[in-house]
Amino acid sequence: MQTDKIFYSLFQAFPSIFFTIICDPTVNVNAYEFVSVELKEIAFRIDGVFIPTNQTTNQPLYFVEVQFQLDSTFYKRFFAEIFLYLRQNESVNFWRAVVIYPQRSLDPTDQLPYELLLNSSQVQRIYLNELDTGENSLQVAIVKLIIEREETAVDKGKELILQARQQLTDEATRRQIVELIKTILLYKFTRLSREELAEMLGIDDEFKKTRMYQSIKQDGLEEGRQEGRQQAKLEAIPRLLALGLSAEQVAVALDLTVAQVQEAQNQSG
Repeated sequence: MQTDKIFYSLFQAFPSIFFTIICDPTVNVNAYEFVSVELKEIAFRIDGVFIPTNQTTNQPLYFVEVQFQLDSTFYKRFFAEIFLYLRQNESVNFWRAVVIYPQRSLDPTDQLPYELLLNSSQVQRIYLNELDTGENSLQVAIVKLIIEREETAVDKGKELILQARQQLTDEATRRQIVELIKTILLYKFTRLSREELAEMLGIDDEFKKTRMYQSIKQDGLEEGRQEGRQQAKLEAIPRLLALGLSAEQVAVALDLTVAQVQEAQNQSG
């Protein structure tokens, strides 16, 4: 399940959910745009940034990172990206950083160099399994559906769909929320066929044509193509080396790093 993509799709469709889980529902959601940012001159990309649409205000910019794998070097990369962004965007005066973990155990222990930042009000760490859904907190419950166990996810999804239909009076918002719940469930059960999903979740053809479903589905297909192209490059390395090319020449020819070429060489040898 590509949790980062589902989160970023969620924040694009319903930015209010982000401000709800960081416990700041007073923010004017319409004053922000959620984007990904490519940092100049270096291969860094910040996948989630809430940028104030009017940067002359005192509203902070929010850096958002979804971290569902244990990465001991995560904070090194995260803060490097943030400060490089600030260097390249001198107009930013106020900023906050939010990291979303499924549970506290995935929070890296290498925190000492960043202790002051992590303990400040500028950085907030969210642990989804510790979020309090509270009374009528539909948005938080939808976020927690992402980490719901498969054994109970379908029943929980149906419960949330019923809750959305009962609580939301605006038809367009209710339809969007229901589509979002169904999309999360589709992500969790990708091993099932479309027919099995339709039977389990009651997903009709109209939902499969929605922009959100098609966008996420296309992201998954493109990711699969990229993985396939990368695998083909790695499989070509031993043959090119056997022809007498150096590791540096193979790296240039396949648009890989020398380290990747050498690793593939060692594995094949």
